[in-house]
Amino acid sequence: MVEFNRFTLSNGLKVIVHEDVTTPMAVLNILYDVGARDEEPNKTGFAHLFEHLMFGGSVNIPSYDEPLQRVGGENNAFTSNDITNYYITLPSANLETAFWLESDRMLSLAFSEKSLETQRNVVMEEFKQRYLNQPYGDVWLKLRPLAYETHPYQWATIGQDLAQIEHAKMEDVKAFFKKHYNPQNAILVVGGNVTTEEVKRLAEKWFEPIPAGNKYERNLPKELPQTAARSLTVQANVPLNAIYIAFKMPARKDPTYQVFDLLSDILSQGQSSRLYTSLLKEQQLFSDINAYMTGSLDEGLFIVEGKLISGVDQAHAEQAIWKELEKISTELVSDAELTKVKNKSESIMAFSEMNLLDKAMNLAYYELLGDADLLNLEMEKYSIVTAQQIMEAAKSTFMKEKSSTLYYLANA
Repeated sequence: MVEFNRFTLSNGLKVIVHEDVTTPMAVLNILYDVGARDEEPNKTGFAHLFEHLMFGGSVNIPSYDEPLQRVGGENNAFTSNDITNYYITLPSANLETAFWLESDRMLSLAFSEKSLETQRNVVMEEFKQRYLNQPYGDVWLKLRPLAYETHPYQWATIGQDLAQIEHAKMEDVKAFFKKHYNPQNAILVVGGNVTTEEVKRLAEKWFEPIPAGNKYERNLPKELPQTAARSLTVQANVPLNAIYIAFKMPARKDPTYQVFDLLSDILSQGQSSRLYTSLLKEQQLFSDINAYMTGSLDEGLFIVEGKLISGVDQAHAEQAIWKELEKISTELVSDAELTKVKNKSESIMAFSEMNLLDKAMNLAYYELLGDADLLNLEMEKYSIVTAQQIMEAAKSTFMKEKSSTLYYLANA
């Protein structure tokens, strides 16, 4: 159970406080309700580019890292297709420094051509290193547009191509900031050796003067139901052939989300899981096999991926995957299997509640889902999942006509 207090500032900023006197540290986590799905089709990669720009300094603080390092703090951020998240950890005695830094760049980020050029080059280099010059690096650049035809999940967080980042203009960057980086579109979580009274005082001092901005109303194009199998074959300089099969699955808020999470665990969590046991150990078709899901806020993807052992026939390996998917779609999983993955989920959740930063990020995310207290109800949702629900979820999802398959073949 993660206990917290919360309040909302007059400008719409939601603030959550988790008091923990057992640590001398504090964390300030700010989640912006903006991700790659909020970009325009011809201006992708902006959310991720902006994550980098936010560390380029504000009008009053030219160097973001320097004052933070002086008070023993660390910071980082990440961007996904759904959210952008920034966090600072530091000794709780220096908490106000974190408020000062985060509020100043929300209010007055420094927009300079030099900063834009610098961060644009950093992102372009990341694009090349992680996505273009690495074996299997461009899988998501190919799998996403195969699985999605209209929804903006069709592009990766890094963007669709280098050209759109390379040609990002200052006026576009400023417009993106104005639209998404304001108090109404953010959730602030402060945790650690703090008091709610202290956090309220600091939030009112540093964040309440920031104008609320206009409320961003999301209106994204809906993906039509998939009725025919899709496939794409690519060849590249990779060591092994690989298969990626993607299926649409319900959005994160859907009541069956936990069912799909356990389904993925039954298929591939650990060396006693079904895919690992059957396809890797017994049949020796794959050197690596996994099933996982994107956990997206809108309709997401359930993916089965595997790298084939050299010399294994691709069609035979793919048929073996489908055989396992058919089995879990037509036969109830055993009580022992289901209990095992439920216990694993419970231990993972318990472990996350031991880490201050994890707790802060989770509180922010569940508040975005509708209520931070959902974090404390999550395990109960896993505990009531039945074998019948697992089978029904598999049966309704694992259909050929609903699949998008990427064949990633090694050059001969």
